[in-house]
Amino acid sequence: MRYSLFGESHGPAIGVVIQGVPSGLAVDTDYIASEMARRAPGKSPLATARSEKDAVEIVSGVFEGRSCGTPLCGIIRNTDTRSRDYASTRWLARPGHADFTAHLRYGGFEDYRGGGHFSGRLTAPLVFAGAIAKTALRGSGITVYARIAQVAGIADAPLDMACPDLDALRAASLKNFPVLDDACGERMQAAILDAKNNLDSVGGVIECVISGLPAGAGSPDFDENIESLIARHVFAVPAVKGLEFGSGFGFASMRGSEANDAFVPAGGALRTRTNSNGGINGGIANGMPVVFRVAVKPTPSISQEQDTVDMSTGEAAKLTITGRHDPCILSRAVPVIEAAAALAATEIPGVLRHEA
Repeated sequence: MRYSLFGESHGPAIGVVIQGVPSGLAVDTDYIASEMARRAPGKSPLATARSEKDAVEIVSGVFEGRSCGTPLCGIIRNTDTRSRDYASTRWLARPGHADFTAHLRYGGFEDYRGGGHFSGRLTAPLVFAGAIAKTALRGSGITVYARIAQVAGIADAPLDMACPDLDALRAASLKNFPVLDDACGERMQAAILDAKNNLDSVGGVIECVISGLPAGAGSPDFDENIESLIARHVFAVPAVKGLEFGSGFGFASMRGSEANDAFVPAGGALRTRTNSNGGINGGIANGMPVVFRVAVKPTPSISQEQDTVDMSTGEAAKLTITGRHDPCILSRAVPVIEAAAALAATEIPGVLRHEA
């Protein structure tokens, strides 16, 4: 399954076209709505006040409740835009945003309002595509769950990478603030509100588990390497700046005797006692859960005065961002990372039982 996003943050609509959806897939609109609600804005003081229903209108690729196997297109109308918030900063490059690089790439013809096509708003259709991917993966016994692992240096309860509690992860994913330990979550939320009250923002880490990938799926080659596929999808999500699998950067301080995952028999198959490699060896699934973490940077839209440059004159300028912005995007980004992981999993040959 491949996808292409379209639209801009303050345009009439945003959407996605998904290619390679298996034909005959039951498209559950209630499930799609529940996934969209997990990412939707305007529900909490921890998020932007922009209020969007994020209702998906499926315009092609579904007939009588099932996928046709042809390109599936869904659109989401933008209903709560306030473009006036961006008029006074048209030529001021917002630090941490893609304003400057978009200006270079498109010669000044880009839609700058709310970040245009570079806005986190474009993750809404990505979540819709992820819901379709998760539905397809479910038929192959594959699940994808994520949670907030860290915010502002405050960590959630640790996860057993070798035997993650999928029920606990699923329960966490349904929370407004998706963590395993609610007490940790309360401390995280306090840190977010503190940053907001100081006209600032914070970042954090999201941990994701793909369970059920068949051992032997994947390839060492670029196009079918599981790590490469996941990296390609998660780095297309705005604000993701780091990725690690299993013990990740922790390997740098380990010895081989600590890092190696010892093999043990498991009912006629093999498994590993630990899962430092995150379920992948040589780009191929080894039958253990695939575990990865992404680093999400602090929201660049902050209300403090910042130094910048006026792109129309090349002169130094001051910038104070106004409008509606998230002091931390972690809680709304969890379903986005799940969507990216699910879409990556559908690209692994042989994973989908019925490929169109």
